[in-house]
Amino acid sequence: MLTLLFWLFLAVVLYTYLGYGLIVWAWAKLARGRRPALQPAFEPEVTLVVPAYNEADILAAKVQNCLALDYPADKLQLLFITDGSDDNSGEVLARYPTVRHLHLPARGGKSMAENRAIRYVSTPCVVFTDCNTLLNPEAVRELVKHYADPQVGAVSGEKRVQADGSPSGAGEGLYWKYESLLKRCDSDIYSLMGAAGELVSFRTELFKPLEADTILDDFVQSMRIVNAGYRVVYEPRAYAMEPPSFSLGEEMKRKVRICAGGWQAISRLPALLNPLRQPVVAFLYVSHRVLRWSLTPLLLALLLPLNGLLAVAEGGWYTLMLAAQLGFYAAAGLGWRLAARGRAAGPLLVPLYFTMMNVAVFQGFWRFVRKAQPAAWDKAQRAAVATAQ
Repeated sequence: MLTLLFWLFLAVVLYTYLGYGLIVWAWAKLARGRRPALQPAFEPEVTLVVPAYNEADILAAKVQNCLALDYPADKLQLLFITDGSDDNSGEVLARYPTVRHLHLPARGGKSMAENRAIRYVSTPCVVFTDCNTLLNPEAVRELVKHYADPQVGAVSGEKRVQADGSPSGAGEGLYWKYESLLKRCDSDIYSLMGAAGELVSFRTELFKPLEADTILDDFVQSMRIVNAGYRVVYEPRAYAMEPPSFSLGEEMKRKVRICAGGWQAISRLPALLNPLRQPVVAFLYVSHRVLRWSLTPLLLALLLPLNGLLAVAEGGWYTLMLAAQLGFYAAAGLGWRLAARGRAAGPLLVPLYFTMMNVAVFQGFWRFVRKAQPAAWDKAQRAAVATAQ
């Protein structure tokens, strides 16, 4: 029984982190070219919404970045919402008469801010972007061209992490390169499994108000659109440049928050788990998201004691595999110590970041069951945002 469990658990772990990527990569290559041709000249009216909480120090750079977007000025409206901010955000935005500014003294969190902002959107398409990101000039144009296809309900841009040489930046950047590959494959096969909040657009008519305590607003909103029968497209030619987390500790805080939001999202999207309803969606959703946020980290943790028992009982390959596991986690610990001292983790970055991701799942689950995740934004501190593309 121990042997069976060990190999079963190992198979699930390998499938989640390696096998799934190989499957969707091959599947996506076959699926490419079956989509209808896009209309590059498709230019609907768009509202660009920027939620910002106490971001006065970077607001000017963000506004200037938005004003520089390559899109007809008469078809692009800029809307900034600063609910709860108690800095001088209003004074900064007042310098730009073409920018519409919404503000309430009370802080309700990002989901509530977006719910309120959408009531002021009258254009057929809406784009949300974080304040601490910079968009490439073609971003809006590349996003909205997909809405020429009536089956597209949302379009997500690509998140790119600005390289700053820090361990947190290197780890986050490495993770997003792999994640971006999976996103592109999911989108080519059928639909993206969750949009990136740094840059995401929706058909305005499909945007539904979120619960006030929603943690992953971008993910839940986009997956509810998938649940309604629409596709969410991934468009890497529209991207948002974001600075990395200030430190590994801040990056860990961010990941715990995401994992808590993952558990919350799974509990609120039960229909997506039904393979009889949307079989391709269920496969992509469970393989790419649900396993990572739930079962696989647990099985990964259980592999170590199971391996230890088998090594004592049978030796041989099990002893070698146990040594490999212990060496992997020792490398992660050493990488953490090096990074904590401001030194480059080098090749230790892979075991370090992988271990951080899985530990964050357990901490995120604890926060979810205790409902210890506040609705108001619990932002991880990030490095200084760049001021130019």
